[in-house]
Amino acid sequence: MYISTLYSMICFPNAKINIGLSVKDKRADGYHNIESIFYPVNWCDILEIVPSNSFEFFPSGLCIEGATKNNLVVKAYEILKEKHGLPPVHIFLHKVIPMGAGLGGGSADGAFALRLLNDLFELNLDTTQLQQLAATLGSDCPFFIQNVACKVTGRGEIISPIQFSLAGKWIKLVYPGIHINTKTAFEQLNKNALKRKPFDRDASQDPFWFFQNDFEAGAIELFPTLGNVRENLLQQGAYYVSMTGSGSCFYGLFHQKPTDENQDHYTSFVTQLV
Repeated sequence: MYISTLYSMICFPNAKINIGLSVKDKRADGYHNIESIFYPVNWCDILEIVPSNSFEFFPSGLCIEGATKNNLVVKAYEILKEKHGLPPVHIFLHKVIPMGAGLGGGSADGAFALRLLNDLFELNLDTTQLQQLAATLGSDCPFFIQNVACKVTGRGEIISPIQFSLAGKWIKLVYPGIHINTKTAFEQLNKNALKRKPFDRDASQDPFWFFQNDFEAGAIELFPTLGNVRENLLQQGAYYVSMTGSGSCFYGLFHQKPTDENQDHYTSFVTQLV
């Protein structure tokens, strides 16, 4: 969603969940091939870009670690500035989506920045061009250009929209404040390699009951509290529960609106899917 004013544009980068996440072979470039379904969820950050006389980046909300130059929103601007000679801008990014949770918030911010800048400065880049640029920002970024249910392969940059909808279902996401970095996630994955099941069904079909996240068992082994988060969602009536990405956010899918009660005082979010 975009809000356009005379001098700026505002958009709302959203999170995603993984429905199943299978890690395949390691590639020559050091990445792993994966297979997953990405599905958008309307837990959103806020991004505004305003043409200005000088470049400035103004973060707010959740604390964003790292240097400004490494933020994917800033990188998106720099890419388009180099290719299309963009003028200076002020960028305002209000972070709501937890970071390091497997929700793709940073990737969404970068991809939405490309889309917003494309519209704001009338660059007329098409979907394919935007996806190619997004792939240079990060593996998950191309998904957020179309931002619809997709089967995702390769290192995450090969996306194929599928006819799959959770519209009308309710989702509860619970983030217990545990950051699992990618290196740690893969170390745990390798330890649990023999426990993993094949991801061997057509991703356009109903994924429930046989899609699993290969990172989940290792994450729970390393952080047992994650097992409690999972169990609590099941006890609340979720018909499907999974960790998303490499963790540590868990989500439950419900037929009816679940309670937003959170006895452990973790960050949680409840919404109806569209």
